[in-house]
Amino acid sequence: MFAYVGSFTTAKRKARGDGINVYRMDVATGRWTHLQNVGDLVNPSFLAPSPDQKFLYAVHGDGEHATAFARDGASGHLTPINQAVTGGSNGVRQAVDPSARFMIVANYASGSIAVLPIAPNGSLADRHQLVALPGERGPHPVEQTSSHPHDVVFDPSGRFVLVPDKGLDRVFVFAFDAERGKLGAPGAVKTRPGAGPRHLAFHPQLPIAWALNELDSTITTYRFDRGTLAPLATLPTLPRDFAGASTTAEIAVAPDGRFVYASNRGHDSVALFAADAADGSLTALGWQPTHGHGPRFIALEPAGRFLYAANELSDTIVTFHRDAGTGALTPTGEVIANGSPVAIVFAA
Repeated sequence: MFAYVGSFTTAKRKARGDGINVYRMDVATGRWTHLQNVGDLVNPSFLAPSPDQKFLYAVHGDGEHATAFARDGASGHLTPINQAVTGGSNGVRQAVDPSARFMIVANYASGSIAVLPIAPNGSLADRHQLVALPGERGPHPVEQTSSHPHDVVFDPSGRFVLVPDKGLDRVFVFAFDAERGKLGAPGAVKTRPGAGPRHLAFHPQLPIAWALNELDSTITTYRFDRGTLAPLATLPTLPRDFAGASTTAEIAVAPDGRFVYASNRGHDSVALFAADAADGSLTALGWQPTHGHGPRFIALEPAGRFLYAANELSDTIVTFHRDAGTGALTPTGEVIANGSPVAIVFAA
């Protein structure tokens, strides 16, 4: 198993990252061994592998392009293929459709969603569709001045694309035409004013999606039915006695769907939730400190035995063993030094 870590690199981001770093992961112990640094990249932040894992794609914080890489399955090494224009600014998340023919990118700063074609050799073409997101901005005077899409998630069928918009307090749902690579007109569900929905994940079996709300530090459970989201419940990700400043960042779901994890930046913790096997409703279990500052990202490796917390502000990735029965996280003592880590993905 290989792990790929994207980072921020620029002075504007007050960053110390040096590109994309590649590691070999020991599946028994969870330990990482550094293999490669892919430098000369500006803020190669969020990463996404192709469905067959032969290619890896990066979007670039504050940039207007995406980069394609070929991935060597034996060594894990990356080789750049090309770059393509996203049609917007500050790509913050991307997803490759199940056919591997198109990539969809969220342009955070310019409030748009772009569709980029993918050639059989993994290369990207410039966007061939650009969709602006409609709606009134939320009440936050700084973080919600306009549309800010922050995630792109295909539903399990691959027929719909969900986009949480932090600036508009909405989660958009697009039908996706896989033959033409086109997004249809979006539907949307409104969140609480000022919630700032950021990232979203599906239950592996149930028609349930969980959205992490950045600005009010909550998580909302939705029922998903043929392209429609219905909110069921919203819970805080912070303990009641915490009075400091904090925002949520990343959500991760256990492979069996029994537990959900959310990172808190400020409280510097991972919130643990148990998910009901019948309806996906959540019960708070507690909080695990990330042993670092600003956990912008958390990731479960595919088997779900280990969770990794990427502490952006302290330049560390901290390893936790996960108890499959209780969901509890225990630090293994393994800490990986990586400047300004932003995202982690795995590929075999």
